[in-house]
Amino acid sequence: MSPDTLAKSAPSAYSTAEFDDYVMTTYARFPLTLTRGSGCRVWDDQGREYLDFVAGIATCTLGHAHPAITAAVTEQAQTLIHVSNLYYNTPQGNLAKWLVEHSCADRAFFCNSGAEANEAAIKLARKYAHTVRNITNPIIITANASFHGRTLATITATGQPKYQQNFDPLVPGFHYVPYNDTEALKTAIAHLDQQQPQVAAIMLEGLQGEGGVRPGDLSYFQAVRQLCDEKQILLIMDEVQVGMGRSGKLWGYENLGIEPDIFTSAKGLGGGVPIGAMLCKSHCNVFNPGDHASTFGGNPFACAVAFSVCQTIEQENLLANVQARGEQLRSGLTQLAQKFPHLISDVRGWGLIDGLELSADSTFTAADIVKIAIQEGVLLVPAGPKVLRFVPPLIVSAEEIDLALVAVDRALTALN
Repeated sequence: MSPDTLAKSAPSAYSTAEFDDYVMTTYARFPLTLTRGSGCRVWDDQGREYLDFVAGIATCTLGHAHPAITAAVTEQAQTLIHVSNLYYNTPQGNLAKWLVEHSCADRAFFCNSGAEANEAAIKLARKYAHTVRNITNPIIITANASFHGRTLATITATGQPKYQQNFDPLVPGFHYVPYNDTEALKTAIAHLDQQQPQVAAIMLEGLQGEGGVRPGDLSYFQAVRQLCDEKQILLIMDEVQVGMGRSGKLWGYENLGIEPDIFTSAKGLGGGVPIGAMLCKSHCNVFNPGDHASTFGGNPFACAVAFSVCQTIEQENLLANVQARGEQLRSGLTQLAQKFPHLISDVRGWGLIDGLELSADSTFTAADIVKIAIQEGVLLVPAGPKVLRFVPPLIVSAEEIDLALVAVDRALTALN
């Protein structure tokens, strides 16, 4: 290759303006370019260090550059990355076995994201409704303020009109009810099943993440499980954000004393490498060859990395750390709420998915705090306009929790 050709092919100095010239502006990005990470820290292109309490939005389970993930990536990249599901591959089998043995599920299907996992759950519920219950037009009930993904079916399942605007016609077969409202759910089922059974499934998050970090009520979910048992309705739990130890237990549903028929996982499952999974119990395992598929789903590379994440959670007893650090974080946030009672209305969450809700009459938003926190050296993420979300890696230390709390205190003081 000639010197002139080499010069033309060499990358130019990075420019966010040039980035926006070529990449679709589907994200309202903060003006920050991250270049590397280690543990719970990341660095920008100016060399400045930040505490990462976003973790790729509850995705980087083991933080950045964790030795277990680095080793799994290296070994599998040197061995076998992709072969398609026309053949068996050992990493997929290992991961499926671990997930089944550590949950209420009997079978696993692998894909690439949370939205795809939820799509698979929707398809499975519909086939079950048609083939087992003889329902002609199955309906899936979901909750207001829920979030289940960005595909057409999953934005329809999502009970937030802002995500659906301008994407109609939406996929039929969904009905919305208030979250944590048992009577509203009973009324909806009675209305929908008035002539003949129509409700095929109820699809819920154990804790609504994008909906404002709102935990489910124990009594509500136990009532949901009872209703599903009585009426042969499938219960689908969306574990995309709260699963894989994020809640302080391996699965969010364990906090609610119930077991779903189907549940989904993604985000933290791969520790940053894209992978999704839909898991189900045997009685609703109605998929046959050809019913559903994914070219990249379950490939050796993604599954090897996800398996290393699973093993590390277990071997390093990270659930105990999540519980302890979560209690520390909520205690600190509660103290901030007492210090700024006119600014903060609530503190809530499970494990290391926690929310700080701003007062309804406050003149600033969660995004305003995020911007100031960046200046203080901490990365945070909103969960709606008035809720500040804290989702650090599960390996976060007590010292790092304290540092983040100090930064939020400074940000609130600045706004105050």
